Amino acid sequence: MPWYVYILRCGDGSLYTGTALDVEHRLAVHRAGKGAKYTRGRGPLELVYQEELPDKGGALRRELEIKKLTRQQKEQLIAADRTKNRTTN
Repeated sequence: MPWYVYILRCGDGSLYTGTALDVEHRLAVHRAGKGAKYTRGRGPLELVYQEELPDKGGALRRELEIKKLTRQQKEQLIAADRTKNRTTN
């Protein structure tokens, strides 16, 4: 069963990176104020990036890689993903 790493853009402009089996459900949990402490009170939350990985371990490793990126590198990752999705849809 695939796992996902995702990035949320918070209402204050900050970025939050996490992992989940079901990203839409996890986003709903964050929006309900029951997700990570970081996202509480930082709404509205927008899903700006998600990446499928083959398993939980892969998702956790990728999450750490993304968290080590600079803000600019994360924005480039998000922009590249949006461009890719526009051309494949």
